[in-house]
Amino acid sequence: MFANFLYFIIALVIYTTSELFETADNFNNFDNSVLFDSLIINILFVVVCHTAFNRLRKKVDKNPYGYFDHLINYYISRLSTLALIIFAVNIYGLKLNLFFSGIKFFDLVPTAEAIIFLGLFLFYLIIIWDAAYGVQKQNFAGKLSKKEFIISNVSLSLPALLPWFCISIIADLLKFLPWQGLNNFLNTTAGEIGYISFFIVAISILGPVLIQKLWSCKPLEPGLARTRIENVCKAARMKYANILKWELFGGTMITAGVMGLIARFRYILVTPALLNSLNSDEIDAVIQHEIGHVQKYHMLFYLFFFAGFIACNFVFFEPVMLLLYIIEPLYNLFEFIGVNKDTAHPILISATLIGFFILYFRFVFGFFMRNFERQADLHVYNFTHDASPLISTFYKIASFSRQPIDKPNWHHFSIGQRVSFLEKCQKNPVLIHNHHLQVKKIITGYFVLIVLLFSIGYSINFGMAKESFGNFIAEKILYQQLEVNPENSDLYAVVGDYYYNRKNYDKAIDSYENVLRVDPENVHALNNLAWLFATCPIKEFQNKNKALEYSIRALKQKREAFILDTYAQACFINNDIKNAISAAQEALYLSKDKKEYYKNQLQKFENILKN
Repeated sequence: MFANFLYFIIALVIYTTSELFETADNFNNFDNSVLFDSLIINILFVVVCHTAFNRLRKKVDKNPYGYFDHLINYYISRLSTLALIIFAVNIYGLKLNLFFSGIKFFDLVPTAEAIIFLGLFLFYLIIIWDAAYGVQKQNFAGKLSKKEFIISNVSLSLPALLPWFCISIIADLLKFLPWQGLNNFLNTTAGEIGYISFFIVAISILGPVLIQKLWSCKPLEPGLARTRIENVCKAARMKYANILKWELFGGTMITAGVMGLIARFRYILVTPALLNSLNSDEIDAVIQHEIGHVQKYHMLFYLFFFAGFIACNFVFFEPVMLLLYIIEPLYNLFEFIGVNKDTAHPILISATLIGFFILYFRFVFGFFMRNFERQADLHVYNFTHDASPLISTFYKIASFSRQPIDKPNWHHFSIGQRVSFLEKCQKNPVLIHNHHLQVKKIITGYFVLIVLLFSIGYSINFGMAKESFGNFIAEKILYQQLEVNPENSDLYAVVGDYYYNRKNYDKAIDSYENVLRVDPENVHALNNLAWLFATCPIKEFQNKNKALEYSIRALKQKREAFILDTYAQACFINNDIKNAISAAQEALYLSKDKKEYYKNQLQKFENILKN
């Protein structure tokens, strides 16, 4: 279930980063032959999936009582990864998304196009589930049709896209409303943050209503099971909207769940297999576990963890994109295999985004999920001193699913670990308090770290460190360009500007003079060097004779307002006020912008002459 969530989110990242690979020419040069190439790739993928599972089915037929669940999951995992690679080839390599370029509807509602291509990835997953059904159905009690199996997988996966879909489709629709002020605000940084935050909170609260309908859940009918669940919730003082029958995979899975941040939209879900397989005490223990998730605020914390990921991604995306541009050894590797820098850079950005997402949710999110599940297990001790019903439930789950109790899981401790910890806590209740305290500490540490990272990222992207970081990136890029094109005098002039802006005047002078050694008539270097010699706040770098010499040389090349302004300043420091006024008048006359500046310069010189 959680693996499918990750696959869909990664597919979404692949699609949304496709713009990084697009150039102006792409939109006018879509080659219809790529449709045939994509079709061939898709056919090969179907063959690979069915071949893999047919071979596995032969192994199962030879040993019907063997444990093959780990192999089934391994095949599904590897083929799902292959599906992501093929999807990336279609989007990044074949650029199938350009097929719809120029169609007005998709330009107006970009989310519609995204849905089509995410549907393509869903199609790949359906191919895998279709091929896996013949083997995997043996793990389900009772009869489960292929259609039910595929629909269950699809319905479990789609909620992962619910936040993105709501945020994107409403953003598209807002463009059609005559509220220009609102649209302008939403295009600002504050507007983007506010809009996304609002919808994440709204979806977190109202989402369970949509999800329970998507999963075709129905109210659990009155009876002994419902009465016991109601009594357990009443004893725990936990409010909820309804108790639902969750017919996951035809109701054959022994599981339960709870979703909803607030009581009005909170639902308790139980599968028929759970109700049929567990005794009354075991059902109570399972519900006490789910109540633990609510009363320990795990769903709220999951919301904050997701928000932390979005916040860090928001402030670090552009800085990381720039840093990736200056890591030259990486591009040397790409060059070695024939990939130029313009193509390698978006590849690195996409790989970094996907890698960060996988690491965060697989390890950070997974770490908290495992510890939250353990907290929920321990919640049974709030109702009883004996965890035997929950322990026997775990053993039944392992037995019915034909899974070994020590099977590892990235978002749960293994059943063996959970049982062992419950037994230790029963003998030594201090361990319960210690675990809750440990969870509090790691949550506190997480929030401190996220606030620190967000502050650093915000400072680099929008705050005090922005200028320093920008200068650092600019310097690296400039010197990389100089290595590529050492004869380009204009690049050295830009280096001079860089040092001048950082008030590193001696290096600025060296850079401009290096330009003039190669290109004695370079107007940019002549004019800026003249201005530096005429206006530098550090007297040791002032040189009125060179200022006048370089400004005259620049003026011979071009007679423009900014060059005349430099010449006027050079005349001024040489006490030639009449020529300074004359040059300032001409600069004001030729100027197309900054009129107020040139006017003030002229008045400054005229006032000196009057006095």
